[in-house]
Amino acid sequence: MKQEYQDLVLQSCGASSLSVGATIQTLWSGYGEIVRLHLEDCDRPSVVVKHVKFPEDAVHPGGWNTDRSHTRKVRSYQVETHWYQNYSTNQSCRIPACLAACSHGDEMLIVLEDLDVAGYDQRRTSVKDREIRACLSWLAHFHALFMGVAPEGLWPVGTYWHLETRPDELEAMDDAKLKAAAGDIDRILNECCFKTIVHGDAKLANFCFSKSGQDVSAVDFQYVGGGCGMKDVVYFLGSCMEEKECEKRVPALLDYYFAELKLSVKKDVDFAALEKEWREMFAFAWTDFHRFLLGWMPGHWKINRYSKQLTKEVLRKLKL
Repeated sequence: MKQEYQDLVLQSCGASSLSVGATIQTLWSGYGEIVRLHLEDCDRPSVVVKHVKFPEDAVHPGGWNTDRSHTRKVRSYQVETHWYQNYSTNQSCRIPACLAACSHGDEMLIVLEDLDVAGYDQRRTSVKDREIRACLSWLAHFHALFMGVAPEGLWPVGTYWHLETRPDELEAMDDAKLKAAAGDIDRILNECCFKTIVHGDAKLANFCFSKSGQDVSAVDFQYVGGGCGMKDVVYFLGSCMEEKECEKRVPALLDYYFAELKLSVKKDVDFAALEKEWREMFAFAWTDFHRFLLGWMPGHWKINRYSKQLTKEVLRKLKL
């Protein structure tokens, strides 16, 4: 790590020295890494640094190496930096504190609170009902907090699969009916009366859990932006449950999400109208992500019977 970046970390944390610890993960397509830095003589034993360095030759797991893809990723890191520097949440939808951020040419650095030290040191690859509900509660409080807030400096429409940013994947689709309906589905979601700020990549892997599993914090805000909260909900549920579980458990989990949303939304919001609209948007949001997967990776495990059934319902509503 460059000396100027080390100096930024030392200055922002009031530490006398630092040492580079383990790499937590490499960033998608070789765009950098997330590392833990250990600090001396300050009140933080460690911080987590997201170090972005745009590669000369990106390697995409799905083969989507295009100028459009690169431009989207660059923008995503700019959005994430803006998010951490200009937005804040509360304990009900915890995120890591941003301690410093900078950019130089093809490199960007975000210095974040170490969530492991804060008690969110558990990661889950499979979850029980308690953990699922903890994440849905986080999403409900997050959506309530930003209900009606304009996504200034963020993506106008959040989520990494937003249709306008994915024309190549749309073109690659074989499903002619869904391809024809993609624009209408996108429009219907975008024209929701009730809009919030969505996380945009709310998969299980982006939640950090407490030991009990009852408290969570979320990370990775590259695709945060405006939109219908159902986009986050369907993406999260699809990330941690297979088709049979979805068929059996989604109704009760949706009820739980809306109960949490009702508790946390501002009193001047017409909650009955909000719930009615967003419940209607559930199948549209699920189908919207299904559309992306069909073009991006047609063999993906999330392309299942449950997704296909919801897509059929949406196409029937659109009379296609």
